Amino acid sequence: MTWHGKNVYAEVIVFFAGAPFPTLMATPPRRLVVIGAGPAGLTAAFEAQRSGFDVIVLEKDPVYVGGISRTVRHQGNRFDIGGHRFFSKSDEIMRWWKERLPDDFIQVRRMSRIYYHGKFFDYPLKPWNALCNLGLLTSTACVLSYVWAQLLPRKPERSFEDWVSNRFGRRLFNIFFKTYTVKVWGLPCSQISADWAAQRIQGLSLFKAILNAFRGAPKARGSAVIKTLIDTFDYPRFGPGQMWEKVAADFQAAGGQLHLGMQAIKLAQHNHRVIAVEAVPAGGARRRFEADHFIVSMPLQETVQALDPALPPAVEAAARKLGYRDFLTVVLVLEGENPFPDNWIYIHEPTVRLGRIQNFKNWSTAMVARPGITCLGLEYFCFAGDDLWTMPDKDLIELGKRELAQLGLARPEQVKDGIVVRMEKAYPIYDPGYQENVQVIRAELAKIANLQVVGRNGMHKYNNQDHSMMTAMLAVKNLQGDRYNLWNVNTDAEYQEAVYDADDAGGRQVPRSLRND
Repeated sequence: MTWHGKNVYAEVIVFFAGAPFPTLMATPPRRLVVIGAGPAGLTAAFEAQRSGFDVIVLEKDPVYVGGISRTVRHQGNRFDIGGHRFFSKSDEIMRWWKERLPDDFIQVRRMSRIYYHGKFFDYPLKPWNALCNLGLLTSTACVLSYVWAQLLPRKPERSFEDWVSNRFGRRLFNIFFKTYTVKVWGLPCSQISADWAAQRIQGLSLFKAILNAFRGAPKARGSAVIKTLIDTFDYPRFGPGQMWEKVAADFQAAGGQLHLGMQAIKLAQHNHRVIAVEAVPAGGARRRFEADHFIVSMPLQETVQALDPALPPAVEAAARKLGYRDFLTVVLVLEGENPFPDNWIYIHEPTVRLGRIQNFKNWSTAMVARPGITCLGLEYFCFAGDDLWTMPDKDLIELGKRELAQLGLARPEQVKDGIVVRMEKAYPIYDPGYQENVQVIRAELAKIANLQVVGRNGMHKYNNQDHSMMTAMLAVKNLQGDRYNLWNVNTDAEYQEAVYDADDAGGRQVPRSLRND
């Protein structure tokens, strides 16, 4: 359509006080604020940016991105906060990773063992190894205990202790699960919800573990792989942080704003919508970031506490009840021969406080500064403020050296350097009542139209890296008009969008669908 030679669809002239304005521009991109630059936050930011959003990311750490999936550097050495395998049942996630780092993935063969009473037990289980280490009488007792559990299982199955005892027998529970689990969570196994076991070792039992040991884990992409038993995985050459540093760099190169050292302290809301985030840099003045949409991956407890006006008292009370386990890594640089071939070792030995040891050189040789040294990560689980958390770094390094020698893995004189890294709220705790508390919070947050929570801490859900990423991807799809229920993403979900099923009422069982129509 033309008028006086001009296409009125291409140009609109508006007269005001006798002077024409320039041609009107297209609607500006909607603005999104993402809180947190871990796997969930950066995935959300990257995907939203590709979809045309103007994105701002706020991260409270002043140096690193990646959250618990960061890679820390020290004197040319690199180490993870825990080990992070790049394995997923989702082809979409696998492709996403490879697109970011097409030339920097290596294939790592998994080797992990359990250290218990001075002996190493292969994990996944190898019957001959377990038989030799436990002895014939103890092994027979374990099998009989398992048979007894099948005949008379614990009901109702509420606690971690119930769940494991029903699938492995009471005897194996006491040997291989009890001590380590108490170290990790700081709670008796009878006070830990069965949900954690159902998510972390879903589909595994003593029978399946033994069967797997004889025939080997299925390798085909389409087969039902039990994640606990995968024997190879992808890994970035320079650690998981390499992935998230690349995503952050690409995001910024495309015009995205990433603010490190910026802690969100207030989510201002009005008429059931968040209108702005207020955040403070270390030693700086408070800043306000307004947006149309908000995706939050900081701990769910902190999200509730940041909302202003405050949520109803019952919701704030539910948030205060959410528990978190904190975590610190004592990194020791050893001179000489590599002390063991494992990627990591679970320390079930009750005489030491050490929970797990990572050998980063065995993940990738590029993680160490030079040949002839090994970088070990000694993992201690604790609560912020307890004796481990507040122990001076030099004392923690001495504790690590002492316990490493006690286990017979290295001599103190081999240790040439050390550093300590603390990580608050590393693990959401699945204690009794946590489901009810999360449900109360979920119901209230659902009333806020433009706020979505994603990721492990954002949802108080023990997700792996790939599942945290999937919650973020679906959150971005929701910004574009879809209606995915992010709470249906769980540790073993297949991510099939075409499957529709009932909503996941509390995260206890692995859901079959993601979408809530």
